[in-house]
Amino acid sequence: MRRPAWDNRKGEEKDMKNTMEIRWHGRGGQGAKTAALLLADVAFKTGKYVQGFPEYGPERMGAPITAYNRISEEPITIHSNIYNPDYVVVVDDGLLASIDVTMGLGKEGAVIVNTQRSRKEIAQQLYARGFRGSVYTVDAREISVSALGRYYPNTPMLAAAVAVSGVMTPEEFLSKMRDSFEHKFAKKPEVIEGNMRALEMTFEALENSGERADQRSA
Repeated sequence: MRRPAWDNRKGEEKDMKNTMEIRWHGRGGQGAKTAALLLADVAFKTGKYVQGFPEYGPERMGAPITAYNRISEEPITIHSNIYNPDYVVVVDDGLLASIDVTMGLGKEGAVIVNTQRSRKEIAQQLYARGFRGSVYTVDAREISVSALGRYYPNTPMLAAAVAVSGVMTPEEFLSKMRDSFEHKFAKKPEVIEGNMRALEMTFEALENSGERADQRSA
């Protein structure tokens, strides 16, 4: 994994070569913050050191929000926002027109976008801004409506982040997520199975499209 750049706002080098950094962009009510916290929780249960936190400020319905993850095999000693992520997850493709989601993302990085548009169209939009990394797309609306009966984009995008980053194996992730859902929705088996199906469908969609990354460790 590439070595993160200097965090000039803190004046210290982020010397964490075994740390994966992920930035999430979404709107209030779409669950980007929840997805980041869930990813941290699941990664922690696999034995990793983690951080999961939203950008400071009130979360208003529909307003742009940002959340972050750091996941590492060793203790994490930095506590700032993430300015040079390895991966960016965009939960709402409408944000691409108003926010530079690729800021700080190098050519070895990747953007994962929830969209019903083609990957080619999304890639052209991002490349026009000078981005030269990888672009992945997921139709979280189709997946969540099919699996859950309603539009909950954060569940598919959480699986997409795991699939593309390779932060853990799909098997580890699905096992820990089932444990989490069974604890949270103990009396709602249909919710448990719907969420699990949404996660599985996302892995399948990325694999069938050829967009799933090779397994890599944090």
